[in-house]
Amino acid sequence: MKPSGKKRVPLVIVISGPSGVGKDVVIDAIIGKNPNFHHVITATTREKRPGEVDGVDYYFLSKAEFMRKIDAEDFLEYAEVYGNYYGVLKSEVQHALHAGKDVILKVDVQGAATLKKKIAGALFIFLAPPSIDDLLERMKKRNADTDKVMKIRITKAREEMESEKLFDHSVVNLRNNLDKTVMSVHGHINKYRKTKPAIRI
Repeated sequence: MKPSGKKRVPLVIVISGPSGVGKDVVIDAIIGKNPNFHHVITATTREKRPGEVDGVDYYFLSKAEFMRKIDAEDFLEYAEVYGNYYGVLKSEVQHALHAGKDVILKVDVQGAATLKKKIAGALFIFLAPPSIDDLLERMKKRNADTDKVMKIRITKAREEMESEKLFDHSVVNLRNNLDKTVMSVHGHINKYRKTKPAIRI
């Protein structure tokens, strides 16, 4: 069979949702099923949590290093969240796209709104909990925050849930049913791929 000559167009998929909804777990499962997906690692100034690895979970930077990258315009988007900075490096996205890989970006709702203005042709998916009570239970079980930070996260999560309408699709991340969540996300991605949007960054 002769090659079609058509060049594969890589996609940018932005996955967002409230803190604690399970974005990392869902993204890891998606990448596990498709090695052509590239998960962009976010840079942050927050402290590492137990078990986290620099360059795998996040790029852990000092505040001074982060500020230098802001001045150099190295970020596609960045924001201060709960007193720490988080940012998406342009190079992380550009290198993957040039290699023909689909790119998955995990950002908060504020970051997704910024990226919507900067990345033409990206697919935006909101990961939602079955209910706000379910989300609060997940956040408490994670036990990674002080009471003060937890209260801030809960308030912000309620606000973020109201931004669901800004996304192309919303997928409910049911507890103990990861396969169904991943299948739903894959379905939206595969349907969107048929439009072959041109990504511009």
